[in-house]
Amino acid sequence: MAPSSTRPTSRDVAHAAGVSQAAVSLVLGDKWRGRVSQATAERVRRAAEELGYRPNLAARNLRLGRTRTVLLVVPALTTEFFAGVYTGAARVAAEHGFGLVLYPSPEGIGPARNPFASAQAALDGVIASSMAADALTAIRGDQLPLVMLDSDPAGSPGAATVNLDIADGVRQVADHLLGLGHRRFLHLAADVASWTFEVRAGELSARVGAVPGTSVRTARAPISIEGARAATEAALSAPGPRPTALVCDDDKLAAGAYKALRRLGLRVPDDVSVTGVDDLALATAIDPELTTVRLDAELFGERGMHALLAVLEGRAPAGGDIPVELVVRGSTAPPGTP
Repeated sequence: MAPSSTRPTSRDVAHAAGVSQAAVSLVLGDKWRGRVSQATAERVRRAAEELGYRPNLAARNLRLGRTRTVLLVVPALTTEFFAGVYTGAARVAAEHGFGLVLYPSPEGIGPARNPFASAQAALDGVIASSMAADALTAIRGDQLPLVMLDSDPAGSPGAATVNLDIADGVRQVADHLLGLGHRRFLHLAADVASWTFEVRAGELSARVGAVPGTSVRTARAPISIEGARAATEAALSAPGPRPTALVCDDDKLAAGAYKALRRLGLRVPDDVSVTGVDDLALATAIDPELTTVRLDAELFGERGMHALLAVLEGRAPAGGDIPVELVVRGSTAPPGTP
């Protein structure tokens, strides 16, 4: 194996041994008996020895009870959704004697400066939103026990993933609109390279495409009201039949779409139905109130912290996505309703 300039991690050991990070934790923590085979344990120890792996200081401190600190990495706090994630995670952390440090990327989505270089060894683990995944490299969070939120389970860098059932949420939206009679859709998609938004686009296309005579156009916008307004105006001013339903990737995009529709002299829902995702306070502040998918942000944070506790203790985290719910309000109606 080529020499590496960085210290080998438990993830490297897991990869070399062909096992999960949880199995590595069990073996190196001498808790493997009755949970993994002796052959597996020997393979893990051999891989650790060959790589020169030593448990990181944070893990050792956890066992000694010296530090109990977890970092929550999220995009900039531009909506209350991630505040809810923090609230839920902090509640569970406190119940187990942990402190939770919130790290919103100062630039929003993307790489961020590292304010934790000198305190890196004091962190026991990281919970990170996939929307802020680039920040992990800067803070070396991927070298600590890591739980990813809203991340592809098949390709996540974390030892565990926790997801909302966002695919089912999009199916609920599509079925609601199709049931009202809509056949021409505009997807106002968040212009963010993130797994959760890829899932939304794929599910909407599949669900609507399964019904004959339907169409889905896509307009991309940054997650801002003005960005959404501009993208919606441009899309609805393009040639061709006007969509009767506008499916937005989140409530802030929907609010921008409302502004665009009013500027174009179109009414919600009489001319265009609009849906969102999140069920933020914003959803009931706009008029008409927004039909949207309710996401339980606090439960999301709680599940993320529970998953990290399981990883730290060498247990398998609970599986299953968190259910979501379509909340139908005044922004959707059959097409052409006077």
